[in-house]
Amino acid sequence: MNAGAFENRRNPHGWRTYALGVTAVAALLATTACGPASDDAAGGGKSSDGPNSSASTGSTASPSASDSAGPSKPSPSAAKRPGGGKKSGGDDGSGIALCTMKDLSVSATNYDAKGEPVRHILLVVTNASSRKCDLQGAPEVTLGDAKGPAPVKRETDPGEVLTLAPGAEAYAGLLAIGGKMDTYDVTSMALGLGSPGGESEPDKPVDVPMPVASFQADDGQRVTYWAGTEGLAMRPVTRS
Repeated sequence: MNAGAFENRRNPHGWRTYALGVTAVAALLATTACGPASDDAAGGGKSSDGPNSSASTGSTASPSASDSAGPSKPSPSAAKRPGGGKKSGGDDGSGIALCTMKDLSVSATNYDAKGEPVRHILLVVTNASSRKCDLQGAPEVTLGDAKGPAPVKRETDPGEVLTLAPGAEAYAGLLAIGGKMDTYDVTSMALGLGSPGGESEPDKPVDVPMPVASFQADDGQRVTYWAGTEGLAMRPVTRS
């Protein structure tokens, strides 16, 4: 047995120490070689670092409720509509001017049978202008020398305005004698429109052609509101 073998036998840990050292070096080298790969793997999880991160975010992000609903629209109450402004024109607010005496022609007809005393008279106004006009209320009719216009039969109020096209007519019924004691002779008549609502100065009354040379009137005289037909105008006074 040589000296080297004996020495090894006496120091059995010498090879073991050497083997452990080699293993440690190998492990160190392996750790060093694997380090960059683990760093890349860790860095790959950060979407903000990659060149396509914004595109991938846009494709995977779900749209919000406001995005999917589309652009907002104004509510109907807020939308502007043509013709929504204030109407102009007549005093009655319809947008059509009120009739004036310059727009109208006037006539009067005896409504009683021939030979009978004149008690009932049909008043007719015709729109002689080239435009529509609104006729309100009742005519102001003054018989002869009366101190004021004939009282109006309030129950004949139609509650609406009459719109007269060019050439159209409106009617009112006049009761000359209402059964009162005192009578007087009527040889002239005047008719005006008054001032409906009091918004403007009334037109000057015009003379109405007499249906007969003269007739009698008393304090029971009455006149109806303007009506759209002859029957509606005369029925309330012929039944009196």
